[in-house]
Amino acid sequence: MMNLVSCLNCHTQLQPPPGATSIRCAICQAITHLNDPRVGAPRPHTGGYPAPSSSSYAPHQPSPYNHTPPGPPPSAHGRKKAVIVGISYKNSTHELKGCINDANCMKYLLINKFNFPEASIIMLTEEQTDPYKIPTKHNMRNYNGDEVDGYDETLCPLDYETQGMIVDDEINASIVKPLPFGVKLHAIIDACHSGTVLDLPFLCRMNRSGQYIWEDHRPRSGIYKGTNGGEVISISGCDDDQTSADTSALSRITSTGAMTFCFIQAIEHGNASTYGHLLASMRNAIRSARTDMGGGGGGGAVTSLLSMLLTGGSLTGGLSSGGLTQEPQLTACQPFDVYAKPFSL
Repeated sequence: MMNLVSCLNCHTQLQPPPGATSIRCAICQAITHLNDPRVGAPRPHTGGYPAPSSSSYAPHQPSPYNHTPPGPPPSAHGRKKAVIVGISYKNSTHELKGCINDANCMKYLLINKFNFPEASIIMLTEEQTDPYKIPTKHNMRNYNGDEVDGYDETLCPLDYETQGMIVDDEINASIVKPLPFGVKLHAIIDACHSGTVLDLPFLCRMNRSGQYIWEDHRPRSGIYKGTNGGEVISISGCDDDQTSADTSALSRITSTGAMTFCFIQAIEHGNASTYGHLLASMRNAIRSARTDMGGGGGGGAVTSLLSMLLTGGSLTGGLSSGGLTQEPQLTACQPFDVYAKPFSL
């Protein structure tokens, strides 16, 4: 049975790493001590997350959900809709530590900060009992060769080892190209090599001073990668040749992705008035963490936490001792003034 606890401050459900004595919530930064007698029992809370049950599914086994289950798939309701996918690849050699927490924190953020009705959000995690809500390749397809660098980016479903990955060409063709005029799509992707995972034609290349240019990533083949009049913006954890920090780095303090953490904190701290300010804030937080690693000063709760994420749990090591290089990226179907366009979901 999965050990889930609720943050004692905002009540978001979190999954403690093995052996943890406390866990820090990415939403409110409160630290919940796991030996607190109030921790453990189910608690009602505003996020309304159902307690996930344990799952016997292991990624290396053939997927039990290769065929469509009977009846129609669940649908989100309202003008605002969201699909949140959190995959930890449990019971495999690729197991990750913070993906379920990231999913729950993002759901809380959408409901409480951006007024998404709970009924408008579909959660796909391997802890779900509804077969439509297991993040298999088939279900991810239901919800949702042209690269400049010569490589395709992919999403790895829960059953990718037996069913294969979902390449960016398919993602673009299924959710980007059909998007009609008047509809806006945001993709928030905390994964390795994810810079152009939606195959969007323009990438915002920003330097350390916050100055930026739009790089043209339209494929050499001339295949159209834009929309049918709608607007698509993707915020991803790193560039195509970079990796995103794995949350096992904070094995005894917290469990959440570095990009997800920076994204939530930028919004909560009022640093996301525009897309440019959001991107700059996320990059500065990670850059400050790397400076902390090298003993360059800085500090504070955010940079200290990220330093531990990026160094494998140590606040004293530098990049040469195992730190990761990670720069969040912004791509779009059309260029725009990132410091003039308000950020809104």
